[in-house]
Amino acid sequence: MALRCFVADDHPAIVDAVSRFLASEEGIEIAGTAGGGADTVARVQELQPDVAVVDVQMPGIGGIEVARQLAAAGCPTGVIIYTGYAERAIVIEAIDAGARGFVLKESPLSDLVRAIRTVAGGQTYVDPVLAGVLAGPDATARIPGLTKREREVLRLLADGMRNEQAGLELGISPLTVRTHIEKAMAKLEADTRTQAVANALRMSLID
Repeated sequence: MALRCFVADDHPAIVDAVSRFLASEEGIEIAGTAGGGADTVARVQELQPDVAVVDVQMPGIGGIEVARQLAAAGCPTGVIIYTGYAERAIVIEAIDAGARGFVLKESPLSDLVRAIRTVAGGQTYVDPVLAGVLAGPDATARIPGLTKREREVLRLLADGMRNEQAGLELGISPLTVRTHIEKAMAKLEADTRTQAVANALRMSLID
């Protein structure tokens, strides 16, 4: 079954170019497009595509707020922020808002395809160019001391696994997985497991 993708950008030329390229890829079809944030939220909730590629700046509300509203509504669509801005604050805000992918417009469109397939598979994708941006120059002074096992568990959560699946992968019980998650959440000052994964990603504790 083809992956259904929604494309949102306030520049029609970008929507057209990206949509054409994605539609030419095997296993991907375009479910719809939009040029504004509010319209994107409404149509994605209606169509529920597998992935939504969303520009960070659009009329009304931007892509990050789109991701936040869709996450709050429980929409299963994976949101990929597609932008020309490689600013650390934007990347962190996007991840915290619930976006599952972040791709720079200057990257090859083949990278966007990779991101779409990754996010549709339940994993998180961050443009390789942004690895240093996420870490930041003072990252080493702020990195919590996660154990190897805690990092392994968080990595599997980022890949979309449940506790039972992570336990099978690591050869430990779901209860032990939960214990590692709780310890990692405390170290990362996270209220939820999703926030713990986001914090670990932005600190480059997992990749």
